Amino acid sequence: MTVALKPVTADTLDSVIALTVAEGHRGFVAANVYSLAQAAVMPEMIPRAICVDGVPVGFVMYGFDATENAYCISRLMVDKAHQGKGYGKQAMALVVADIRAQSPARPVVYISFEPHNTAARTLYERLGFVPDGREEDGETVYRLDL
Repeated sequence: MTVALKPVTADTLDSVIALTVAEGHRGFVAANVYSLAQAAVMPEMIPRAICVDGVPVGFVMYGFDATENAYCISRLMVDKAHQGKGYGKQAMALVVADIRAQSPARPVVYISFEPHNTAARTLYERLGFVPDGREEDGETVYRLDL
């Protein structure tokens, strides 16, 4: 199975909006429709469908944060029917590769998550993210130095 990040298009919009996380994770990530609305008014953000063999199974949004002078991954979700298959980890690797390709310097990447989201914490730590020591809007901030 091939995991790829694809732009959200008219053909995939409804599928991306319909993606949901498991019941116990609902408070951990904003709905995709909200994220897409944010991306529409924040041109620095890059919304992408996480696709497996062309079918949307998740969503990620990232971009350059001029305030932090760093990249920020603001959303990552995998649909409840596809969780636990490694798609989130593969998607994150693709995001990091895209950030590396966009930045000639060695950028910093920030990600934040709800403190009780142990699945997110475990995933990000496996990918090399480390605690930044900050908490913003009630979320734990991690960083990755590329």
